Amino acid sequence: MATDITLTVLGCGSSSGSPVIGCGCNTCMSLKPQNTRSRCSAHLTIGTQHWQIDTGTDFRSQALTHHLNHIDGVLYTHPHADHLNGIDDLRAFCYQQQTAIPIYGNHFTMANIEDRFGYAFLPISQHWNRPVLQSHVWPLNQGQSPVFDIDGVPVWHFGVPHGHWTTSAFRIGNVAWFTDLNHIDDAMIERLQGLDYLFLDCLMDKAYPSHLSTDQAFEYAERIGAQHTYFIHMTHMLEYEALNARCPPKCAVAYDGLSINSSYP
Repeated sequence: MATDITLTVLGCGSSSGSPVIGCGCNTCMSLKPQNTRSRCSAHLTIGTQHWQIDTGTDFRSQALTHHLNHIDGVLYTHPHADHLNGIDDLRAFCYQQQTAIPIYGNHFTMANIEDRFGYAFLPISQHWNRPVLQSHVWPLNQGQSPVFDIDGVPVWHFGVPHGHWTTSAFRIGNVAWFTDLNHIDDAMIERLQGLDYLFLDCLMDKAYPSHLSTDQAFEYAERIGAQHTYFIHMTHMLEYEALNARCPPKCAVAYDGLSINSSYP
């Protein structure tokens, strides 16, 4: 029996969000809701499980906006503030669920989180006045085989370059989330064939050392060939309608609140 997968884009913006503080550009002044972008993250419902990709600076408001009331685990891409610094708000879920929440990341990410938020890894107390987290490190098999499964749906982990850092990217069944990267190698592209949905980094038109430009994102989207590709992690330099008009076939611009449905197998 197939397992249903729903991914909701909680945020598709870059580290500054959109509108940017103090900016009067067309995107920042736009009244179109698609041009209001919180920091990049997603929520997944996989069968009976509820999982989060990143807990960035806007996580609390995202959780309230989308009425999130349960989290079974968190997949972290990397420890930059716009993807991590809402981690303390996991305590609300620990309190409601009365249990620790497992979190996953590569070795660098988990070491960074444990160093900065050590109080979240202390033993469970009776008060639940802080997040209570369990740390898990991904094996480095570069998507050659699933690292674990969620309610029967396999999860593949990929290490991708993000400037001098290595970011974690994921394929969950036939849905992939690839943010904060500047290159995808050929072997990885082979392991991303057959996707229903690809969510792909697309920072701005100008080349950038740790992100994909629009041209690079368009090229990778066409090479991977998912049934649907949505561009994420965009700066205010990319206006929603203008970028949508430039997208290749089967590609579109993501927006906060976008929700897609897939199934596996």
